[in-house]
Amino acid sequence: MTYKIQANASGTRFIEVSDEHLKTIDQYQLLRNLTDSNGIIDEAVLDKLKFTLRSLLEAEQGEKSLLDLCLDVVYNNNMKAFGLHQLVLLYIEWKSKAEAEAAAEQ
Repeated sequence: MTYKIQANASGTRFIEVSDEHLKTIDQYQLLRNLTDSNGIIDEAVLDKLKFTLRSLLEAEQGEKSLLDLCLDVVYNNNMKAFGLHQLVLLYIEWKSKAEAEAAAEQ
């Protein structure tokens, strides 16, 4: 499934995020401890995510799912702090649905 997140406050730019991207975020726990105690997502937080991804790519020798996440989402020309905030909200919603479905199956 593919989702669209709004990348800017005016609503003129969007970024497509797939289930595979969200699974990669989950697998590597990329959003865990990303923000400071104030919880504000700004450009510094986006840079922190980019540095983390860069380190993972070097360690994982170009793992395809990480590379796809970088190219399609995080390093997208439209990605700014606003878009990262929308990505975090989408991930939270996606993760809660996945957990609810897993609980319903049991």
